[in-house]
Amino acid sequence: MSLYKLSVEFLDLRSFSNLWYWIAVFAVWAKAIGWGLGVPYDMVRKARREGGQALYELEVMARITTGRMLATSRGFGPWLVGMVSFGVTSLALLGFVYHSGLAEAVFCLFAPMCGLGYLSLRAALRVEAGEGQGELLLALLTAHRRSAQALASLAVGATILLGLYDKAHFFSPI
Repeated sequence: MSLYKLSVEFLDLRSFSNLWYWIAVFAVWAKAIGWGLGVPYDMVRKARREGGQALYELEVMARITTGRMLATSRGFGPWLVGMVSFGVTSLALLGFVYHSGLAEAVFCLFAPMCGLGYLSLRAALRVEAGEGQGELLLALLTAHRRSAQALASLAVGATILLGLYDKAHFFSPI
């Protein structure tokens, strides 16, 4: 087997039937769920269990990451919303109107991340408003993680269904 043929098989662009696409989907969602508001969830568990210094470190890290997130959104928010909206709309049109499998797959990965971005921004505003300390912060980060898990379940489920539909549609005897 030639190196070219091996590389083409390895980097196949039929996204829903490509193992690398599914590895990327699960890796992206695992990272998104494990790092809510830029804070690893093991820090939340440790702060809940030990309190004291661990809770202080969690509060500081949450304050730093949410401050950076809010500064970016306040400085470039309208531009980011415009560019992301253009990108998501372009992917949706390319994927679902012009039947580009790669665009459909990227849309299925990118569009739910926009929802997660909204949830994160809303949680960051709550941290800034005074829920960034003690039990309120622990409850907020736990609720944010659960929301991210629910969104991930819906997004991965919808992606699987779309992938199965594309596969059935591709092999239909029309």
